[in-house]
Amino acid sequence: MKDNIKTLRENWGSNLGFIMAAAGSAVGLGNLWKFPYLAGKNGGAAFVFVYMILALTVGSSLILAEVAIGRYTGLNPVGAYQKINKKWGIGGKIQVLASFLMLSYYCVVGGWIVKYMVVSFSRLFINSSSSSLEYKAVFENFISSPIEPVVYLGIYISLNLIIVGAGVKNGIEKASKILMPALMCILLVILARSLTLEGAQKGVSFFLKPDFSKITFDVILAAMGQVFLSLSIGLGSMTTYGSYLSKKENILKSAAIVPVIDTIFAIVAGLCILPAVFALGFSPSEGPGLIFITLPAVFEKMSFGHFFSIAFFMLALFAAVTSSISILETCVCYLVDDKKISRLKGSISCVLTAFLVGLPCSLSFGPMSTYEIIGSRNIFNSMDFLVCNMMLPMGGILICILAGWVWDKQKHIENGHSPIEEVTNNGKIRFPLGKLWLFFIRWIAPGAIIFVFISSAMK
Repeated sequence: MKDNIKTLRENWGSNLGFIMAAAGSAVGLGNLWKFPYLAGKNGGAAFVFVYMILALTVGSSLILAEVAIGRYTGLNPVGAYQKINKKWGIGGKIQVLASFLMLSYYCVVGGWIVKYMVVSFSRLFINSSSSSLEYKAVFENFISSPIEPVVYLGIYISLNLIIVGAGVKNGIEKASKILMPALMCILLVILARSLTLEGAQKGVSFFLKPDFSKITFDVILAAMGQVFLSLSIGLGSMTTYGSYLSKKENILKSAAIVPVIDTIFAIVAGLCILPAVFALGFSPSEGPGLIFITLPAVFEKMSFGHFFSIAFFMLALFAAVTSSISILETCVCYLVDDKKISRLKGSISCVLTAFLVGLPCSLSFGPMSTYEIIGSRNIFNSMDFLVCNMMLPMGGILICILAGWVWDKQKHIENGHSPIEEVTNNGKIRFPLGKLWLFFIRWIAPGAIIFVFISSAMK
């Protein structure tokens, strides 16, 4: 039966396709929305410095482990975990559930992006006398509506259905090869405009000139949490994408490129946003409203602000889609592999169910705003807290244990492959840091994750 499953599964058309898709999974709204305001809130360059170290050590190590698990087993997270050890299927199910829950509320924000792109094209916000308070009122009126956010949620999640339903090669790979270069081109255009604004240098210094005295426990905690969110660690996305890789591909190189691209993108995004925010007299720590309240006001005061508003929200839409299709693919892959249904049926089932679960998240800022689930958090924020603060760190720990201990102790499975043998294609690829990597995912990474997990749970 396993052999039959493998013959039905698709593979990437090229290694570049995998890299673009995996980088797209990592590069999402977290880079555009959360990274800049977290940097603004946590000391600017101090946060960036800590983030870079964690992304290129903890992040890259766990991505390599996830991709290796996926490529080795050729299965979705549930099947992959079970193939390595039959008792570990629950670990894969936790990751698939986390993906599904994240998809449900992530698409709500994706719908907001679609709305703001439409607004940018229609010039409805272009009013030089508008203040940031007025932009705040517009945003709050929109998300509290019982109908409009739901309509845009439906539009956004349908885009994901079209791409994922088309398949790995013809859907995800083709879309990623178009969207990722487009993302960078738009980003560079916005960067050029942001850096030429009078007073932008203050924002550049804030973002790139570190004051190491500002590195605190909270800054490290915030950076670690952002690494998990940004790199899609613990969701099973990288395991799923890795399962479509050929045994001939150099996953060591591919997995190393992804966090580098993500980090570069996050830094460039910060340089697009924070210098403009400083130059036009706004606060760099406005919080989640930065993208929907502060930035429209920033574009308002720019020359050619209408053009840059369109460009930015198109950029945000592309970034959101490249991430959400990877989250959706994790769920669809599980249904195709384990439940033996067609890709199209699996895609439709996941999207319809995610839409229904996303409805209360969307309405939690309006008709259902009085419902509090975790502490004083509404439904949307409770879902975000559950996934990002609890399930992602848990998924990360499971990856470390599975790859570092369980898999390595069961070398008799499939011709005695160990994690290092899988990464090196049975010794054909040099990996002088192999033993250090295995030590890292056995001891260092779990310690860092538990640190984040406990600290987040106490907040």
